[in-house]
Amino acid sequence: MVPLAKAHDGFAARVLAARLGSEGIVTQLRGGGIDGPYPVGDVEILVRAPDLDAARELLLADEVESAFAGTASADDDSSAWPDTHIRVEGEGEGGGGDDGRRPLAPWVVLAVVVGLVLFAYVNTIGYQTPSVERDARAPGQEAEETLPR
Repeated sequence: MVPLAKAHDGFAARVLAARLGSEGIVTQLRGGGIDGPYPVGDVEILVRAPDLDAARELLLADEVESAFAGTASADDDSSAWPDTHIRVEGEGEGGGGDDGRRPLAPWVVLAVVVGLVLFAYVNTIGYQTPSVERDARAPGQEAEETLPR
């Protein structure tokens, strides 16, 4: 099995594998926790070496068809495929700078930073606040120990 493409999530990888399977091309999915409890990371789609060229041609034909389908009607969303973030192996590797990763949403980064700042602030306040019992005692007077009777 040789790598054909990488997808950012398991759903897109399974859709691509189903499309290839409908044409008789055997696929295998690897990585990204595809069958695990935590599906995180890129999923690699593998095909048999003799089927590699046919699979690439099929993906190219589907990409061209979807490009023309998207320009046919701006109001009709039924023919437009969602952006699945699939990167075909062997394409665009000439130093384009695209490593296939999606950037984190800025609001996610902002929420994490604000949460960490609030957590640090609350913890420092807790250590600096004097206790009421300690302030109520006169200087030099120690706390009375209460023993159970």
